[in-house]
Amino acid sequence: MSASTPSASPSAADPRVPRDGLSLVRGDTQVALLELTIPQFLARAVERGGDREAVVFREQQVRWSWREFAARVDELAAGLLAVGIERGDRVGIWSPNRVEWLVTQFATARIGAILVNINPAYRLAELEYALNKVGMKALVSADRFKTSEYLEMLRTLAPELAQCAPGQLRSERLPHLRTVIRMGEARTPGMFNYAEVLAMASPALHARLDAITAALDPHDPINIQFTSGTTGSPKGATLTHHNVVNNGRFVAEAMRLGAADRLCIPVPLYHCFGMVLGVLACVTEASAMIFPGEGFDPLATLSAVADERCTALHGVPTMFIAQLDHPAFSRFDLSTLRTGIMAGSPCPIETMKRVVAQMHMHEVTIAYGMTETSPVSFQSATDDPLERRVSTVGRIQPHLAVKIVDADGNLCPVGVKGELCTRGYSVMKGYWNDEARTAETVRDGWMHTGDLATLDEQGFCNIVGRVKDMLIRGGENVFPREVEEYLFRHPAIQDVQVFGVPDARFGEEVACWVVLKPGQSATEEDIRAFCRGQIAHYKVPRYVKFVSELPMTVTGKPQKFVMREAMARELGLQEQKTA
Repeated sequence: MSASTPSASPSAADPRVPRDGLSLVRGDTQVALLELTIPQFLARAVERGGDREAVVFREQQVRWSWREFAARVDELAAGLLAVGIERGDRVGIWSPNRVEWLVTQFATARIGAILVNINPAYRLAELEYALNKVGMKALVSADRFKTSEYLEMLRTLAPELAQCAPGQLRSERLPHLRTVIRMGEARTPGMFNYAEVLAMASPALHARLDAITAALDPHDPINIQFTSGTTGSPKGATLTHHNVVNNGRFVAEAMRLGAADRLCIPVPLYHCFGMVLGVLACVTEASAMIFPGEGFDPLATLSAVADERCTALHGVPTMFIAQLDHPAFSRFDLSTLRTGIMAGSPCPIETMKRVVAQMHMHEVTIAYGMTETSPVSFQSATDDPLERRVSTVGRIQPHLAVKIVDADGNLCPVGVKGELCTRGYSVMKGYWNDEARTAETVRDGWMHTGDLATLDEQGFCNIVGRVKDMLIRGGENVFPREVEEYLFRHPAIQDVQVFGVPDARFGEEVACWVVLKPGQSATEEDIRAFCRGQIAHYKVPRYVKFVSELPMTVTGKPQKFVMREAMARELGLQEQKTA
């Protein structure tokens, strides 16, 4: 049974279809997994792409072919050898979307160093924690981004930089860090310039690269990405070549990316969305990568799509909403668009319909996953009926298994909510230097995601919320995603987030923050009246707050805990004690 015929009877031969009425599915295994390292994967793309355009960074005015890109990668890889970076060393990258980020991603992999992605929004405490947690030996850093003065923060943590020679740092607070490589032409005491490191790439060092690459194992750790939950310090999800190469490959196949495709990537490189679903997906078939700017800007993204004749576009729902509602939207010819991915947070059904109708993305796909699973576990097909693509996250990716379990770990019946657990090639090696939290999250090979989901009889998955996001009002379970999907039907609502706040009588009450569309107006009572008689009374928001924008992570995920805490303070509410 193909994904395009979900109404057909379930095939006993299709492992993506649940059996015996239980929520367990497996991906197709007919196509073998790739046993390639990232540098081998890139070399294959260079063979296929050659002199075709590979990399475009519009803000930096960079245009490289696949052959030119590979040459820049080798230049930095040899330069990293020159400053003492070896296989297994952790090398951080702290930067917005710049070409140096992309080159560093592949240069570190070329010599077997482990790339550590640092969130562009990190501040002092978070940076210090990340650097020390993984024992980072070198850091490639931008000078600044938006309100973050990166180099100033580094000098605050390591004042010894002012007196040391580049590559010779000995810092009390950052004991592992030896080398800082700064982007830009300006010079900073104690740091190498990026161009200076490139200039160290001697012929002798270039000659060592192929032998180093040949000795690498696809199952070596190659990337650490910090992911934070609702509590505790960030965890360093450790991924291998095998993890990300295969995930990028299957994501590309689901979108039907080919050599002629041009993918616009406005999502951050530091996150799996940019680095895997964007970059490594393009490497699969030597498709072109188009980066509109250092950070997301709706106008720059629309311009990039139109000017570069992009055929695919990635983004989180808020990014698509910002483009659709931009006053200049109608000026841009987006007719070349065909596919792309909407992911990163639950995708509002109405937004998905507008993307298909107004942005020509008739083959847009929805993807679901998490950093710890490299990241995608489920993805819709380009030919899935629109109804499936707007109401589910598709079906399981190849070579993976997923089950939905109840609080006791038992398989849930089809259609019943439970926690989604993933198993297979994509599951991380673990959290770096954190066996306890690894064991808590990965049990018997199953990654416990913390996401609430259902599987239907055809194996299509629907994410209904987070286990910890669910609120209980007077004994009734309320799943914020359900209420949000209904509220998105309101003609004046552009974006909305639903969450729980403490309540003396019910334990928790339903609250929501609403962003109205430009030129629209509504009152709190309007929102509640829209819900009454349409959804269960206990799901109707008691508290409604209108805001100009929602608090978001750098990757565009709504920060419900920020909203919850702010609302509770504003209303003078205190957490209710439970037995």
